[in-house]
Amino acid sequence: MENEVHSWVPLLAFLTPLLAVLPILIFRRETMLRDGSTIAAGIVMLCLVVSMLGDVSAGKIITCHLFDLVPNVPLEFRIDGLGMLFALVASFLWIPTSFYGFGYMRGLKEHSQTRFFAFFAVSLSATIGVAFAGNLLTMYLFYEMLSLATFPLVTHHQDKEARSGGRTYLSHLLGTSVAFALPALIWCYVAGGGADGMNFSDGGFLSADLGPTGGVVLLLLFAFGFSKAGMMPFHSWLPGAMVAPTPVSALLHAVAVVKVGVFCVLRVVTGVFGVDLLGRGEGGLDIGITLAWVAAFTVIVSSLIALTQDNLKRRLAFSTIGQLSYIILGAALATKLSVSGSMLHIAAHAVGKITLFYCAGAIFVATGKKYISQMSGLGKTMPFTFGAFFLGSLSVIGLPPTFGLISKFHLVMGTAEAGEKVLLVVFLVSTILNAAYFLPIVFRAFFPKNDQLPDGETAPKFSWSAVREAPLMCVVPLALTAFLSVFLFFGSGFLRELVATFVDPLFPK
Repeated sequence: MENEVHSWVPLLAFLTPLLAVLPILIFRRETMLRDGSTIAAGIVMLCLVVSMLGDVSAGKIITCHLFDLVPNVPLEFRIDGLGMLFALVASFLWIPTSFYGFGYMRGLKEHSQTRFFAFFAVSLSATIGVAFAGNLLTMYLFYEMLSLATFPLVTHHQDKEARSGGRTYLSHLLGTSVAFALPALIWCYVAGGGADGMNFSDGGFLSADLGPTGGVVLLLLFAFGFSKAGMMPFHSWLPGAMVAPTPVSALLHAVAVVKVGVFCVLRVVTGVFGVDLLGRGEGGLDIGITLAWVAAFTVIVSSLIALTQDNLKRRLAFSTIGQLSYIILGAALATKLSVSGSMLHIAAHAVGKITLFYCAGAIFVATGKKYISQMSGLGKTMPFTFGAFFLGSLSVIGLPPTFGLISKFHLVMGTAEAGEKVLLVVFLVSTILNAAYFLPIVFRAFFPKNDQLPDGETAPKFSWSAVREAPLMCVVPLALTAFLSVFLFFGSGFLRELVATFVDPLFPK
């Protein structure tokens, strides 16, 4: 094709984190050199990804064909606007997350830090592999690689709780991918006539011969098979993974794992089915609405559960489940604005939610507290942390002046474009619920009442005066990502242009 450019840069970007594992292991006793290797790899990977941004923004597709996995189905990288958006988010946020990890792990004197950062690097490599995957089989292999690479991170503490959470994590993710996603891949291979049933296409490669029933079944097999997306009922692995250290939670819930799940669903919707086949128009099967309602149910129920959680990380986890379903809902509605909103929300939620997890970890490092009921009045001695938490909350809720408003506006307008009035109410109700479970945390941190103080203390004698902000390497990353949430509200034009290069060819009319 005229707009395709062959390059080895995607392979280099994928290999960079893997190659970083060697110096991380070699310098395991030299902390500065080990950590420097992590940061150097992050910077190199980001530069490699950014070097391809110009071509992709110009509407070109960057390809890198490696070798055939099965006859005529290669291990192949193919970078378009969707893959580039995800790769930018993952590669950029790896750098502040690494700095944050240094401060967090040292602040708590965690064990096995070298193993932690080694598997952290492998996880980012797998994430980039998914982002750049040129066909279904390549995407599936890197999806599984990510599950295995993050398992040691989830079970890092190696206690009973960590082992239990790790078993749930791996059994859910591997179990659903083998039981649902793998049969869906085989179905596509057969339905697409062999190798053509593996390659992503702007219009999808499936036809209306699939029928409404077959279409719904196949679509749900993919949606539940890629259960990193966190849709109910295959969501329990996500709050269970909160036993991991907070840098892992930030990686799982904002950058890599959950975003890989929704990315795979987006890729299936746009590149396997095609927006026309999902919709109600001529030749469409009207099957997208089924997935949209499953996502809407997840949005509301997860938000209600989040309201009941006193453990801050668990509240953030259930919030993540609902926010991921925003992305799936937008993709399932298959309108130009809803798909654009889904893509933008990958970036908006990543920046906002990683800020909130950074804050949760900083609070734990500084105070040892992990329950919301124990944090009343803490905002006065940790103003940077709770100020950042406020901005991250605004972004996830979808309020100005944060990037979350822009992505949610696209999703809401896309829902209106689809004519789904009840789903518009779902967005309204969920936004109110988002505010209900986030804003009181900030309010009680800065303006506590006597009956909200921890451990039954009373205002005259209770004080957080002995508490200070977490180490600088914890505070600087959360301040950076909080600032980024606001900056992208005013300066997201380049991201919207990148989204347009992917979405416009899907809707040529």
